[in-house]
Amino acid sequence: MTTLNTTLWRQFGAAIKMLENALHACPDELWRDEARNPQYWYLVYHTLFWLDYYLADSDEGFAPPPPFTMCEMDPAGVLPDRVYTKAEMQAYLDHGRAKLQDVLTRYDDVALAAPRRFGSVDGTGLESLLYNMRHVQHHSAQLNLLLRQEVDDAPRWVGKVD
Repeated sequence: MTTLNTTLWRQFGAAIKMLENALHACPDELWRDEARNPQYWYLVYHTLFWLDYYLADSDEGFAPPPPFTMCEMDPAGVLPDRVYTKAEMQAYLDHGRAKLQDVLTRYDDVALAAPRRFGSVDGTGLESLLYNMRHVQHHSAQLNLLLRQEVDDAPRWVGKVD
């Protein structure tokens, strides 16, 4: 990988690690607390779905791995038909992490600079990756805030991954 790809991995990987830490730090009662809107588990799912989507080569034919569905794309805001477990979310997170590593291995300077329109993101391959990383970090911070409010504890900052 190039220096840029390695840097992208270290920082984007750190954002994914922070999401993973928030997933594991959540107590069961908060995970499925129906008084919260959106629920904690759903924020994790939402983040993982869009991580996966924006790392796809194309939006045509995109589908998340089972048991996840395309309901996230429904403009009516339809929720999944059940609460996904932490184990299912961990598997989806592992899928996203592996997909990022694959993308960064394949993306050269030309691919990073190439125009890329994907959903509402219009820019370059690099901008798409940065947009995706910011989305993951945004929701990781949101989950950490919920943990701080509910259990007065949250995972620490991850500066980079190797």
